[in-house]
Amino acid sequence: MSLYVPAPRVSLEAWCAWTGNPWAKVQKVVGRSFRVPAPHENVYTMAANAVLRLILNYDIDPRQVGFLGLGTESSTDNAAGAVIVRGMVDRALESLGRPRLSRQLEVPEFKHACLGGVYALKNALRYVSCDGDGKLAIVVSADVAEYERGSSGEQTQGAGAVAMLVERHPKLIAIDLSRAGSASDYRGPDFRKPFARHFREEYASRTKRVSDFPVFSGRYSTYAYLDETVQAVEAMLSKIEMGAGTYYKSVRALFFHRPYHHMPISAMSFLYVRGLARSDHHREELEALCQGAGVSMDEVIEETKSSPDLYARVLLGNPDEDPYPKTGAVATYLRKLPAFAELLEQKMSLGSELVRDLGNLYSAALPAWIAAGLESAAESDNDLTSASMVMVGYGSGDAAEAIPMTAVLGWQEAARKIGFRAALARAVDLDHAAYEALHDGRDASRLNLVPEEEFAILRVGEVYEESFQDLGVEYYEYVRKAASAE
Repeated sequence: MSLYVPAPRVSLEAWCAWTGNPWAKVQKVVGRSFRVPAPHENVYTMAANAVLRLILNYDIDPRQVGFLGLGTESSTDNAAGAVIVRGMVDRALESLGRPRLSRQLEVPEFKHACLGGVYALKNALRYVSCDGDGKLAIVVSADVAEYERGSSGEQTQGAGAVAMLVERHPKLIAIDLSRAGSASDYRGPDFRKPFARHFREEYASRTKRVSDFPVFSGRYSTYAYLDETVQAVEAMLSKIEMGAGTYYKSVRALFFHRPYHHMPISAMSFLYVRGLARSDHHREELEALCQGAGVSMDEVIEETKSSPDLYARVLLGNPDEDPYPKTGAVATYLRKLPAFAELLEQKMSLGSELVRDLGNLYSAALPAWIAAGLESAAESDNDLTSASMVMVGYGSGDAAEAIPMTAVLGWQEAARKIGFRAALARAVDLDHAAYEALHDGRDASRLNLVPEEEFAILRVGEVYEESFQDLGVEYYEYVRKAASAE
């Protein structure tokens, strides 16, 4: 695995001072900082940076790669995607004296909100298992999470990319797709990016550059997240043939899609209560939790049998109606207990502190947390060999995947090459004026954000003639160190 994040960084403590938001709450719920792309960057440059780092860090032979999949919801070209990344990487490899990627290379793009990267990973796994014929696959998840200034999502912004090498005989983690759990349901207006919004006067009126702000309703999206991840995890558990209570006690590490720090904690508490309610072996524990929350245990058990139609509630004008109010109340009570805090420390602490400085990376948020967890475990000599772990991906709109994974023998060597901390090290802290200038597309030249050893947008085409057209097409270059640029 490898990671790339842009250099411009926004401290959330500073952001709270600018906006009047409570730092204590934001730090606890969201994190510490987020990254913003420099003017010369976009989703493709970030993806190409992560892929190139992957190839160089692990000394991969580009000619052996037969699949390059891009998972993103931030594409700026509606016709191409992964092939743009391929083009950049090819030219950089050539400039470094290395061979290009194989000409016999599949270059698909996968889009489903924040789940696009997981879908790309599943297809890469199928490729190397079926028709890859000994070839390697690379998956890169890359996104720019941006929200309008003043919106409730502004503090959950971020940008970055994570690349992963997939091969038949893994050196980091092994994945068994036969035990993965899938779930999906249509949720109507749950976090959408309808093209028509760009033609409405009220959309992004203060922002001068092309914007990708989503249309979202925070409470409704949270209900959808909890409901769909539950369905995927329970589908996985049915394939593993293990009860939820037994599984949560035995699993070594849990990694969830992470739009902000507190969301996986909410998901885990909700899943835990659901697991107790669906089991006949944990009635005493469930009853004690229900009594503490002032909720009837029978009502919680009854909710586990329900199949609420969230979209129907939208059509009826009730999008904010909680589909699992009793389960949610018990989950809230559970989060206050020291025993649950200890469980979180045991199962969800790997890399958790590192990713508090990332912000929301959409499709790259889950693989970034996994990368942080594996690197930090290797650094601290925390042996995960053969340990049971799980990744739970989610994409609004609405779909989820729960995939079991296991660290293979010798995983530490590959984990130490991820370079997570190194990727975070290069940072340029933004002041209030600089942040607003970058966010709104105004002149940010005073920041002197010069690319070095990374990809950059060279220019944007302006020709729109009968014989040749490149209007709006971006041209890229790989910028080497200034000392060697000739």
